[in-house]
Amino acid sequence: MGITGQDATEAEGTGATPTARALRALEYDDASVRLSAALAVGTDPDPRHVDKLIERCASEPEFFVRDMLTWALTRHPVELTLPRLLGELRSETAQARSQALHTLSKLGDARAWPAITRAHLCDPDDEVARAAWRTAAVLVPEGEEPALAEVLVTQLGRGGRDTQLSLSRALVELAGVTVSALHAATQAADPRVRTHALATDRLRRAPDAGFEAAVEEAKRVVALGG
Repeated sequence: MGITGQDATEAEGTGATPTARALRALEYDDASVRLSAALAVGTDPDPRHVDKLIERCASEPEFFVRDMLTWALTRHPVELTLPRLLGELRSETAQARSQALHTLSKLGDARAWPAITRAHLCDPDDEVARAAWRTAAVLVPEGEEPALAEVLVTQLGRGGRDTQLSLSRALVELAGVTVSALHAATQAADPRVRTHALATDRLRRAPDAGFEAAVEEAKRVVALGG
């Protein structure tokens, strides 16, 4: 799939190399052109693309384009992408951190685990925290699951529906190690924490029930003082 359209052609310039045209198109105003550019860069991987792809991840406003940028990064050698992504985890820009975490989850390289800190798991930005929860659940080494679960339960009750669902899924991913941590949270003074803990425990026991049903049941339990 190439970069098409008269406006895109003008933006790319006539004398540029294919690599230069694709990289320039990643900043074009039209999101469909940026999407095509990211696809083109991933289809024909080149080490020269990596820095620009990561730079663009930090500022790209459209979710579907960011997802294509992540895909394009996974097409490049991990020896090139991993160090740069780990560097982005220290960025002051929330989107740079969240997108780097998301991309690390797609790479699935265990070497990234030590770079995922409590600060990421408790990041005040919901998108960063959600990405950290998902990535940690994917990369956590054997034996580290209980410690991870203990940190994750401190975030119960946080945010809206999507944020809470992300946390519940991460906790469910850790399977049996979450049982004791969730049990303690069901006794919390904050009803939002209790509700979220109960819903997560139900989702763990009956994943086919769905998150919405689990939350509604948990609300009834909390309202009745259970």
